[in-house]
Amino acid sequence: MDRDDRLWGYRAVGENRYREVIGFCYDDFRPGDVFEHRPGRTLAESDNLLMAGFSMNPSPLHIDAEYCAHTPWKRPLMSSLVTFSIVCGMSVRSTSGRALANLGWDKVRLTHPVFAGDTIYAESEILAKRLSETRPGAGIVSCRTRGLLSTGEVFLTFERSFLVPTRGQETEDHAGY
Repeated sequence: MDRDDRLWGYRAVGENRYREVIGFCYDDFRPGDVFEHRPGRTLAESDNLLMAGFSMNPSPLHIDAEYCAHTPWKRPLMSSLVTFSIVCGMSVRSTSGRALANLGWDKVRLTHPVFAGDTIYAESEILAKRLSETRPGAGIVSCRTRGLLSTGEVFLTFERSFLVPTRGQETEDHAGY
Protein backbone atom coordinates (compact mmCIF):
# COMPACT_ATOMS: atom_id res chain seq x y z
CA MET A 1 0.00 0.00 0.00
CA ASP A 2 1.14 3.55 -0.65
CA ARG A 3 2.52 5.58 2.22
CA ASP A 4 0.27 8.40 3.41
CA ASP A 5 2.52 11.45 4.13
CA ARG A 6 0.32 12.50 7.05
CA LEU A 7 1.15 9.19 8.73
CA TRP A 8 4.90 9.12 8.19
CA GLY A 9 6.28 6.71 10.77
CA TYR A 10 3.52 4.21 10.10
CA ARG A 11 2.71 1.89 7.24
CA ALA A 12 -0.74 0.91 6.09
CA VAL A 13 -1.50 -2.77 6.69
CA GLY A 14 -5.19 -2.61 5.85
CA GLU A 15 -8.03 -0.15 5.38
CA ASN A 16 -7.79 2.44 8.20
CA ARG A 17 -5.19 0.23 9.92
CA TYR A 18 -1.55 1.23 10.46
CA ARG A 19 1.54 -0.31 12.02
CA GLU A 20 4.36 1.72 13.57
CA VAL A 21 7.63 1.73 11.65
CA ILE A 22 10.84 1.65 13.66
CA GLY A 23 14.02 2.99 12.08
CA PHE A 24 14.90 3.48 8.45
CA CYS A 25 16.34 1.51 5.56
CA TYR A 26 19.84 2.29 4.32
CA ASP A 27 18.38 4.24 1.38
CA ASP A 28 16.56 6.69 3.71
CA PHE A 29 19.64 7.96 5.58
CA ARG A 30 21.40 11.13 4.43
CA PRO A 31 24.67 12.40 5.92
CA GLY A 32 23.95 15.62 7.77
CA ASP A 33 20.46 14.61 8.94
CA VAL A 34 19.97 15.21 12.68
CA PHE A 35 17.37 13.32 14.72
CA GLU A 36 16.23 14.72 18.06
CA HIS A 37 15.22 11.73 20.17
CA ARG A 38 12.12 12.03 22.33
CA PRO A 39 10.78 11.42 24.89
CA GLY A 40 13.49 12.41 27.33
CA ARG A 41 14.12 10.49 30.53
CA THR A 42 14.33 11.71 34.12
CA LEU A 43 16.94 9.64 35.90
CA ALA A 44 16.27 8.03 39.28
CA GLU A 45 18.50 6.77 42.07
CA SER A 46 17.09 3.31 41.37
CA ASP A 47 18.67 3.42 37.89
CA ASN A 48 22.09 3.41 39.56
CA LEU A 49 21.12 0.64 41.97
CA LEU A 50 19.76 -1.58 39.19
CA MET A 51 22.80 -1.01 36.96
CA ALA A 52 25.17 -1.72 39.86
CA GLY A 53 23.47 -5.10 40.23
CA PHE A 54 23.22 -5.89 36.52
CA SER A 55 26.82 -4.93 35.74
CA MET A 56 28.40 -6.05 39.03
CA ASN A 57 29.81 -2.51 39.44
CA PRO A 58 29.76 -1.82 43.21
CA SER A 59 31.54 1.54 43.02
CA PRO A 60 30.47 3.69 45.99
CA LEU A 61 30.62 6.69 43.64
CA HIS A 62 27.20 5.61 42.33
CA ILE A 63 25.45 3.89 45.23
CA ASP A 64 26.73 5.27 48.59
CA ALA A 65 25.49 8.76 49.49
CA GLU A 66 27.68 8.97 52.62
CA TYR A 67 30.80 8.14 50.62
CA CYS A 68 29.80 10.65 47.93
CA ALA A 69 29.28 13.40 50.53
CA HIS A 70 33.09 13.49 50.76
CA THR A 71 33.68 13.77 46.99
CA PRO A 72 33.72 16.97 44.92
CA TRP A 73 30.16 16.13 43.77
CA LYS A 74 28.70 15.77 47.31
CA ARG A 75 26.17 13.23 45.99
CA PRO A 76 26.17 10.04 43.91
CA LEU A 77 27.00 10.42 40.23
CA MET A 78 24.87 8.56 37.72
CA SER A 79 26.86 5.64 36.40
CA SER A 80 28.11 6.19 32.87
CA LEU A 81 26.75 2.71 32.13
CA VAL A 82 23.27 4.07 32.94
CA THR A 83 23.55 7.24 30.88
CA PHE A 84 25.27 5.52 27.94
CA SER A 85 22.64 2.77 27.83
CA ILE A 86 19.70 5.16 28.02
CA VAL A 87 21.09 7.61 25.44
CA CYS A 88 21.94 4.78 23.04
CA GLY A 89 18.49 3.28 23.60
CA MET A 90 16.82 6.65 22.91
CA SER A 91 18.51 6.73 19.51
CA VAL A 92 17.36 3.31 18.30
CA ARG A 93 13.89 4.21 17.01
CA SER A 94 15.23 6.71 14.49
CA THR A 95 18.67 5.29 13.73
CA SER A 96 19.24 1.56 14.12
CA GLY A 97 15.67 0.36 14.61
CA ARG A 98 15.98 -1.85 11.53
CA ALA A 99 19.60 -2.79 12.15
CA LEU A 100 20.87 -6.22 11.32
CA ALA A 101 23.83 -5.62 13.64
CA ASN A 102 25.60 -2.98 15.67
CA LEU A 103 29.16 -2.78 14.40
CA GLY A 104 30.84 -0.63 17.02
CA TRP A 105 31.04 2.42 19.22
CA ASP A 106 33.94 4.87 19.04
CA LYS A 107 35.05 8.13 20.62
CA VAL A 108 32.92 7.74 23.77
CA ARG A 109 33.36 10.89 25.88
CA LEU A 110 31.81 11.77 29.24
CA THR A 111 31.91 15.56 29.39
CA HIS A 112 29.63 16.62 32.27
CA PRO A 113 28.38 15.03 35.50
CA VAL A 114 24.83 13.66 35.65
CA PHE A 115 22.80 13.07 38.81
CA ALA A 116 19.54 11.43 39.88
CA GLY A 117 16.72 13.86 39.11
CA ASP A 118 18.34 15.16 35.91
CA THR A 119 16.29 14.87 32.72
CA ILE A 120 18.27 13.81 29.69
CA TYR A 121 17.67 13.96 25.95
CA ALA A 122 19.61 12.75 22.94
CA GLU A 123 20.24 13.63 19.32
CA SER A 124 22.05 11.84 16.51
CA GLU A 125 23.66 13.17 13.35
CA ILE A 126 24.19 10.86 10.39
CA LEU A 127 27.88 11.12 9.49
CA ALA A 128 28.29 8.68 6.59
CA LYS A 129 26.91 5.66 4.84
CA ARG A 130 28.20 3.09 2.36
CA LEU A 131 27.01 -0.17 0.93
CA SER A 132 28.44 -3.24 2.61
CA GLU A 133 31.20 -4.98 0.68
CA THR A 134 30.43 -8.36 2.27
CA ARG A 135 26.65 -8.32 2.79
CA PRO A 136 24.62 -7.71 -0.38
CA GLY A 137 21.35 -5.94 0.39
CA ALA A 138 22.76 -4.04 3.35
CA GLY A 139 24.69 -0.90 4.10
CA ILE A 140 26.72 0.58 6.93
CA VAL A 141 25.56 3.83 8.54
CA SER A 142 27.63 5.89 10.98
CA CYS A 143 26.26 8.50 13.35
CA ARG A 144 27.38 10.75 16.19
CA THR A 145 25.06 10.78 19.20
CA ARG A 146 25.03 13.39 21.95
CA GLY A 147 23.40 13.11 25.36
CA LEU A 148 22.09 16.45 26.60
CA LEU A 149 20.81 17.59 29.96
CA SER A 150 17.51 19.48 29.94
CA THR A 151 19.65 22.61 30.46
CA GLY A 152 21.30 21.99 27.07
CA GLU A 153 24.68 20.91 28.44
CA VAL A 154 26.25 18.00 26.58
CA PHE A 155 27.23 15.21 28.99
CA LEU A 156 28.02 12.35 26.59
CA THR A 157 29.10 11.90 22.99
CA PHE A 158 29.89 8.81 20.97
CA GLU A 159 30.05 7.61 17.38
CA ARG A 160 28.41 4.39 16.32
CA SER A 161 28.08 2.32 13.18
CA PHE A 162 25.44 -0.26 12.34
CA LEU A 163 24.38 -2.49 9.46
CA VAL A 164 20.91 -1.88 7.99
CA PRO A 165 19.09 -3.46 5.05
CA THR A 166 18.61 -1.64 1.78
CA ARG A 167 15.06 -1.00 0.59
CA GLY A 168 13.45 -4.22 -0.56
CA GLN A 169 15.59 -6.32 1.82
CA GLU A 170 13.70 -5.46 5.03
CA THR A 171 12.43 -8.26 7.26
CA GLU A 172 9.21 -6.49 8.34
CA ASP A 173 6.83 -8.45 6.10
CA HIS A 174 8.31 -11.80 7.13
CA ALA A 175 8.29 -10.96 10.85
CA GLY A 176 4.84 -9.39 10.97
CA TYR A 177 6.13 -5.86 11.47
